Amino acid sequence: MTTLRCSIIFVLLVLSLLPAQSQASPTLDLDDMTLEQKVGQMFVMSFFGSELNMPARDLLITWQPGAIVFLPSNLENPAQITRLTNDIQQSLVDSGSIPAFISVDQEGGLIAHLEEGFTTWAVPSLLTATQNPELAYDFGQALATELRAVGINMNLAPVADLQTNLANQVIGRRSFGNDPELVSPIISAVIQGMQDNAVLATIKHFPGHGDTLADSHLELPTLNLSADDLLARELRPFVDAIQVDVGAVMVAHIHFPLIDESVIPASLSTNIISGLLRDNLTYDGLVITDALDMDAIDTVYSPSESAIRAIEAGNDLILLGAHISPENQAEAMQAVVDAVRNGDISEDRINTSVDRILRAKERFDVLNWSPLDPNQAEVRINSEAHTELVNQMFQQGITLVHDDTSLLPLPQRTLMIYPATRSTLGLACNRNDWQFLSVSRNPTETDIATASQVSQFVDAVVVITENASDNTAQQRLVSQLPSDKTLIVAIWSPFDALVLPDISAYMVTYSPLAQAYEPLCDILHNEASAEGTLSVMLEAE
Repeated sequence: MTTLRCSIIFVLLVLSLLPAQSQASPTLDLDDMTLEQKVGQMFVMSFFGSELNMPARDLLITWQPGAIVFLPSNLENPAQITRLTNDIQQSLVDSGSIPAFISVDQEGGLIAHLEEGFTTWAVPSLLTATQNPELAYDFGQALATELRAVGINMNLAPVADLQTNLANQVIGRRSFGNDPELVSPIISAVIQGMQDNAVLATIKHFPGHGDTLADSHLELPTLNLSADDLLARELRPFVDAIQVDVGAVMVAHIHFPLIDESVIPASLSTNIISGLLRDNLTYDGLVITDALDMDAIDTVYSPSESAIRAIEAGNDLILLGAHISPENQAEAMQAVVDAVRNGDISEDRINTSVDRILRAKERFDVLNWSPLDPNQAEVRINSEAHTELVNQMFQQGITLVHDDTSLLPLPQRTLMIYPATRSTLGLACNRNDWQFLSVSRNPTETDIATASQVSQFVDAVVVITENASDNTAQQRLVSQLPSDKTLIVAIWSPFDALVLPDISAYMVTYSPLAQAYEPLCDILHNEASAEGTLSVMLEAE
């Protein structure tokens, strides 16, 4: 080890004892790194449990990985997460390495691995419905604040996949919508909000997972789309994200036979990564694989084989995943080292990726690490302040899709039919002299008959639906109501309208969070207006 390297390690060790101060960034020189250290920088390590167990600690110290991914088993509460990130970074510094990217899937909505002590966000399509880039920026900023509060500096979000195929089960409500004109500016603003606050954003799943039927966690999906097809639609959010300098792009496990004739996923495809992403879209940030323990990959390749193929294709960060043991992760790293020494992969290829990783760590202030006080984690998170952002999303995002018979403003003699499981929604709307009828989420024949009978004696009916497209009982209930005076409010999926074609008025909240209730009831009682823009096209493509 060189004298310069020893000096860097000494400075890092001394400064690690001073939690009130940031540690100075070391001078990074590829020439001072061993091949093993370079290869380690290219791997995203995972492990099981809320603490570093001995196998995980050995892997961390021996291979000094450049990034860590937190999974649900690693996450309990803000104080515990802070202790864990402190332990990881201190162990790396003590072993003579540099701090790591510590990442998590914190998309908001359906996928949010940080739960206890963190803000519960609505689904991204609600944010798109606001068409407010400033609010989207604030959302990204809030995400960054909460992640940084516990020592996390990389978010495996946002999802840029358009909800093109309504039968898609793996993306669905994780998507910001299916209209690229509406989605792209919002996603770009979220990225800027995160990255301006020192959290690297990762846009995924390149070049687009929204039009698939198969789930890449279970099998390899195939999409017969050319590069031109992708550029015309699916790639629009990615292109705009690249223009705002997104820190990382995650590549999907999807086969595109019109781009790569061999049956190989995009994540291992030179044509997709080095060709489409690097050359055509001129992206020079980090490229990261989706998890290599997903069945689209691990039923075909061993961890070592997939890691080598991923590097050959042009990936910078290799995400091995939750189901790959520390021993197999170490084997994969050693396999890459052996491939370089055998001449199968050039060291220049490794250097190119490591240089990108080191530059990204400088950009996002990863190198100036200092321990955080676990006891102050919740104060740093400041989730109460972020609750107001959720309120604003509903106030600006709830959407009146159509009102063909001018039901709004609703008359005094209105009947509201709502799921009995949403009693607080009924209470929030219990104003004036409305009538209320609670029914099962799967309405019984008695529920349906009662609703039909009472609806004959009022001037308007409001029906709250939850995923009616998957609930024939809800569909039957709506069919027995007078269509010319019925307003449907879909509080879960905006696509309920596809199975309720004859309704005269339709409104969507996108998310069933309780924070939607007051803004929704204000609109129904003509105390506020529905300001949202429909963030999805209500048609199957």
